[in-house]
Amino acid sequence: MSEIPARATESTDSEESTESGGPSEDAPLGDAVWQSSPPGSIYDYIKVASFSIGPDGLVDQWSLRAEQLLGIPAEHAVGTDPIDAFVDPDLRERGQRKMAEILDGREWTGVVPFRAPDASTAPGQRGRGQRGLAEVYVMPTRTEDGEKAAVCIVVDVRVLRSIETDLAASQAIFGQSPFGFLLIDPDLRVRRANQRFASTFGGTPDDHRGRGVHDYLPRAEGDRVTATLRRVLETGDSITDMHVTGPVPGTGERRHWSVNLYRVHSGSGRPIGVAWLGTDITARRQAAREAAAARRNLALLNDAGARIGNSLDLETTARELLDVVVPGFCDLATVDLYQGLLVGDETPPGLADGSAELRRVAFSSAVSDAPLNGAGERVQLGAVHHYPFNSPCADALRTARPRALPPEDGSLVQSTLAVPMVAHDTVVGLVQFARTKGSEPFGDRDRALAVELAARAAVCIDNARLYRREHERALILQRSLLPPGDPEASGLDIACRYLPGEAATGRASEVGGDWFDVIELPGHRTALVVGDVMGRGLRAAVAMGELRTAVRTLAQLDLEPAEVLSQLDEIARGLGAPSGVQQATRAARRPREADLSEVYLATCVYAVYDSVTRRCTFANAGHLPPVLVEPGESALMLDVPPGLPLGVGGEPFEEVEVELPEGALLALYTDGLVESRDHPLDEGLQAFVGALTDPTQPLEDVCDQVLNTLDSHHGEDDIALLMARVQGLPSDSVGDWTLPREPRSVGRAREYARAQLLDWDMEPLVDTTELLVSELVTNALRYGEGEIRLRLLLDRTLVCEVWDSGLVQPRRRRARDTDEGGRGLQLVGLLSAAWGSRRTPRGKTVWFELPLPGADTRLTDPAEALLSLF
Repeated sequence: MSEIPARATESTDSEESTESGGPSEDAPLGDAVWQSSPPGSIYDYIKVASFSIGPDGLVDQWSLRAEQLLGIPAEHAVGTDPIDAFVDPDLRERGQRKMAEILDGREWTGVVPFRAPDASTAPGQRGRGQRGLAEVYVMPTRTEDGEKAAVCIVVDVRVLRSIETDLAASQAIFGQSPFGFLLIDPDLRVRRANQRFASTFGGTPDDHRGRGVHDYLPRAEGDRVTATLRRVLETGDSITDMHVTGPVPGTGERRHWSVNLYRVHSGSGRPIGVAWLGTDITARRQAAREAAAARRNLALLNDAGARIGNSLDLETTARELLDVVVPGFCDLATVDLYQGLLVGDETPPGLADGSAELRRVAFSSAVSDAPLNGAGERVQLGAVHHYPFNSPCADALRTARPRALPPEDGSLVQSTLAVPMVAHDTVVGLVQFARTKGSEPFGDRDRALAVELAARAAVCIDNARLYRREHERALILQRSLLPPGDPEASGLDIACRYLPGEAATGRASEVGGDWFDVIELPGHRTALVVGDVMGRGLRAAVAMGELRTAVRTLAQLDLEPAEVLSQLDEIARGLGAPSGVQQATRAARRPREADLSEVYLATCVYAVYDSVTRRCTFANAGHLPPVLVEPGESALMLDVPPGLPLGVGGEPFEEVEVELPEGALLALYTDGLVESRDHPLDEGLQAFVGALTDPTQPLEDVCDQVLNTLDSHHGEDDIALLMARVQGLPSDSVGDWTLPREPRSVGRAREYARAQLLDWDMEPLVDTTELLVSELVTNALRYGEGEIRLRLLLDRTLVCEVWDSGLVQPRRRRARDTDEGGRGLQLVGLLSAAWGSRRTPRGKTVWFELPLPGADTRLTDPAEALLSLF
């Protein structure tokens, strides 16, 4: 046994190892005996252990692998009975008999249970870990002296079973894989192929052994793949999803594969080749191309939705369509719209006959400046033309279906689509999409996309047409409701501006509900009104007209400003009154729940200026504060409580009275002047106040200066600006007397009136005024209460007022022929230009108004008026 080295079964390195780490396949068989097992040898993987037994039945040599497997170091194992070394006690008796048979010269192979060592096993102790099985092969031998001995080879059965399992699993994975599987050796030759690969490239798996990459791929593609395989073999870097293209043998069909490459190692880590895992992705690539085309189309449609229709101008919308499609969808394109549509005519319902005049409103080209018209002729941008009746373009307009145009000789265009623009069953124009030579011709998918793009643009153009019609009607309505010309008022110099909203592009935006008004009231008083209906469009304009009419009606009742706004608030809520069904629905809601969606909401400031006292009373319903500029002072915003907007209800409005000095400037306005998207309200208000620097300028110049200064602060909203300069009625134009409550006051009132008129050089008005003053003072004595006040006001007209403390308003009635009285107010109505009565804080005032004598004024003779009453 001494001739067997202690480490004869161990794997060691030697100088005879080859540079590649193992024996070459082409080396002579005799040389391989003298080469040591390279790392990764099957013996290393199985971990074979060995020991020898001497003639005395004791261990005389113990290998390192035995030490590792059984957990007993050599110094403890040598010289011991091998049965005691690793066999369980309950099996020792049988083991001793077997050992005797072995030493008697018999070979033996069997499975012996043992306990594998664990981390807690101390050196020299028996293994106390898990029970294991060792496959033992005992070979009898003899010593130099001829004595019987034995050599034992020991392998852990678990390792053998693991190898068997791994081999079976590897075979199953390799053979049953749904992917093409190759094992390529270091010489880049196929060492092994699975059935999936063979089914694609023909033959059996064994037929592919020894083949190279160029046997399957064209030269250029083969060179690329070969270089990649070498890089994987050298670096160990894996390659995933490498796309390889090549023909299929027998069919020549061009296919695409996705290949994954990774280096394969032996158990000791030695590279033994490259694994090739490939799958056919031809169908997937085709689906991906179709999906990419669909995504491009969806992106184009999404882009079209975002970019087409941002303007309510017809020609701008047509240009937006071409900005989307050129060059992403086609190389050049044109848009023709019906001429009647552009000049404001209503388009006929249904399909056009294709012969009407069209105007070329848009053209875009990425390759050429030559316009298209589908007939080989040049049509300039902006030109009015029509298509021949039998042309494809005219047919497309008649049938509302796209038509493909034949290519023109010598033209760069190889594919053209004529697509009608149809919106709500109405053809509004025609779009031509063209692709030049070198581009892919239009297909069915492109045709469907072209129809969708044209339809979207057509809807936007039709919406622009409808908007333009509504906008024009709303503007006509709105302007008809605004004061005509320059308003006039007693004791005020008036200037005003109204500007429709301007969008950022400079085009007219949707009409709004801004308004202003100047209403003359009795007693040389004036109501100044500025309001803004929330919302835009025809509905807002109609609501503005209704509210403006209501304001004028309420103003003629001579109510206080706060009362006017309260009544106007009720009217605003009534304008949006719900139907019976809506009322039933509202009844089911909480009792105090407000439904603002069913009412008109508006802001309004209402001011009444008295030219005699130069006092102005304000009431505000959610509107911006008035601005006052006194002579020599800076502009300031008046502190007028804003209140709630009209239509909300629930809260009373407050009044603020301000005395306005002579020459003061008062400005009322809407938020469109001072607010925009780019400038907050506070900034606009400060700019407005800062623009009112010189109130002594002519009011027209002041208005222009304000608009120019705030040009960047207003945008899409309407602007209403009302400015008034105070010019109070001079004291010598006012006659004011207090009369006692007695019959003599009637005569005294006539005397006061005659003397004042003669002092004003108004002698032609003396007789009429005396008669009417007599009637009013007489009525005050009969039906009124308290002392009587007579006041004459001379301005653009003569106004006479009779005040008393009574609350009963005079009522005009028709007297019978037999009545002795009852004709006083009829006489007042016949002789005066206007008359009426109003409530005051201390009673009532009855007044009449006479025009001043002049060339165009004809005064009614009092005697004729008296005769006409009988």
